[in-house]
Amino acid sequence: MRGVTGKYPSSDGNGGANGIIKHNRKCRDVVFLLLFIAFWIAMIVNSSFGFNQGNPLRLNFGLDYKGNVCGGKHKDFNLNELELKYYVNPNQVYQSGLKNSGMKLSNARTICLLDCPVPSEDSLNWVCDYPEGDIRISLDDWIDMNYDYFADLTPELRNTSLQLQGPCYPVIFPSVNVYWTCQLIDRPSNVSLTHWKQMNGVNIDDNMAIDKSIHHSINARSSVLKRYVADVGKSWPVLIVCGGLLPLFLSLLWLLMIRHFVTAMPWVTVFFFNGLIISVTMFYYLKAGWIGHDAISPIIGEHDPYYHVSAREQHHIHAAALLMTCVMIVAVLSSIAIVRRILMATSVLKVAAKVIGEVHALIIFPVVPYFILAVFYMFWLAAALNLFSSGQIVRNDCSTNCCAYDLKAKRVSCDDCCGYSIHYTPHIGASILFHLFGCYWATQFIIACSSTVIAGSVASYYWARGESSTTIPFLPVFSSMKLLMRYSLGSVAIGSLIVSFVESTRFILEAIRRRLKVADIMPESWIKRMLFHTSRFCLKCIELTIKSVNRNAYIMIAITGKGFFKASEMATDLIISNILRIGRVNVIGDVILFLGKLCVSLASALFAFLMLDTHKYKSSHNKITSPIFPVLVCWGLGYVVATLFFGVVEMSIDTIILSYCQDAEEHQGTAHYAPPLLIETFDEQNEVQRIAQ
Repeated sequence: MRGVTGKYPSSDGNGGANGIIKHNRKCRDVVFLLLFIAFWIAMIVNSSFGFNQGNPLRLNFGLDYKGNVCGGKHKDFNLNELELKYYVNPNQVYQSGLKNSGMKLSNARTICLLDCPVPSEDSLNWVCDYPEGDIRISLDDWIDMNYDYFADLTPELRNTSLQLQGPCYPVIFPSVNVYWTCQLIDRPSNVSLTHWKQMNGVNIDDNMAIDKSIHHSINARSSVLKRYVADVGKSWPVLIVCGGLLPLFLSLLWLLMIRHFVTAMPWVTVFFFNGLIISVTMFYYLKAGWIGHDAISPIIGEHDPYYHVSAREQHHIHAAALLMTCVMIVAVLSSIAIVRRILMATSVLKVAAKVIGEVHALIIFPVVPYFILAVFYMFWLAAALNLFSSGQIVRNDCSTNCCAYDLKAKRVSCDDCCGYSIHYTPHIGASILFHLFGCYWATQFIIACSSTVIAGSVASYYWARGESSTTIPFLPVFSSMKLLMRYSLGSVAIGSLIVSFVESTRFILEAIRRRLKVADIMPESWIKRMLFHTSRFCLKCIELTIKSVNRNAYIMIAITGKGFFKASEMATDLIISNILRIGRVNVIGDVILFLGKLCVSLASALFAFLMLDTHKYKSSHNKITSPIFPVLVCWGLGYVVATLFFGVVEMSIDTIILSYCQDAEEHQGTAHYAPPLLIETFDEQNEVQRIAQ
């Protein structure tokens, strides 16, 4: 026998089945391994920049008039409990809502508070600056005094306060906590206004601009994105349970059930898939407010039930509910359509069940890459939160004609009353994109390594069946791991890089398409539109083809030890020459496995909804603005974990089928090395006759 690859002999020319797997190898694709190592060094440097410059508190909380982040501990003041940003000067808020005023809301004077102030029913409440200078009270006393030390001010400071120059400012408008910003309500208190006028305070503008100006700032796209990223960080216990532990348990359970109840598993998978996707869709309906009374709200804490605030998060959850409705309908109809083919899937899954029964370590092996990915994701998520919140807090360069009393300088200052903002440089955006790409490449790399180890283990099982059973290496999984670590990491690195690059390119082009659609710059002629949509379809087909070729290339790498490109060529030749054989046997089995992965990820999403629905994630500090991102992350993590474990079945089937086809080709249509259990399984469903056609 010339080796498993037929016209491609083994490197040492040794005969015998065991020589096929254990022939002398060379390190392959070393350049790409060095590239992967350089990538990891760059990831560490990039992440260290985030840890050094970032502060996740910035994602939710605003800045005060000193440039401090609300909710944080700073040099002068400990603002740990003061998380709400409040605009103290209503006239500045009003002017920022006018088109030609030159006043921006970012320059309006803000302060961090424990709760949003409300006007008094019988007097005039005040919110004063942090106590410093001649105001000799502690920050805790200031909070206990409801931020009001106006009565203790000198006549001079009272006069500047009546000019809206501080250090105290009147509470004329009620406010409500909207995503940790006190949204002023355009309903001024008549009692407070009367007291203000009696004290000869300056005129306070009363207009809808006060309401709209802050509302537009809260609903800015950048603010919404920051809140979504912060939601993921605050829901880390949900990610651990629903994105890590739950899919681990469900995936192991599914593998064990495949081992012992293979005939029933396709039916069970289809049934649970339909139930889970309907349940997840209903939760989206619930959070969208279409059913029940548990819709998400931008208002945090107790508030007037007659006051409503709209937010982009609400529109997004509505869109997600509509999308899930379409996905649910298509998924349910598709699952019904494949019911008649499930018997064929059962025969294919029996192949994997036989292999798992013989090579017991295959069930446990995915735990190794699972823990590697778990450690990587924890590091990656922490770095991502810091990268998204990185930047420098700088004073705005404004020409606003405003003055404010400085308690430390003991005078009214008109030179530095501009507000603060976080300055983002272009390289921060590049760092975030690199970090996202790095996550995808690392994930694909770990999955590829797992697939290659499984393929080598299954190949050892298959090609040793023609000889004594003692030729199967002891614990073939560890033998395959050793070969991978020593010779083929570079090959796996380039394979995973190609998939990551194609997927990233498709994502970028899709983002450009959406921007063009929003800007109404889409092609007008039907020919250009057809070419545009055809190119999208072709790119998706290329992506799927590369993923398929890669999977089979990993099998040939595990068997032959060749480099990635040579293994891809060998795998492609074998697939093309046996396309009908492989296609007929594999397609329905892949569909059932895909539904199984979706079952695990949907269960993760469903339990994430349940955990996020507890009081912990509805309270002021830990409130999740929308379940969309945490649920999507749990969904994605569940799918990745399921891919690791379901890869045992998937790669077992692919390796067995490729080996069977090559075996039959080497022996004039008779598979000499096929184990008896495999032949029995094929005979039961008449698959041998189909493959031999």
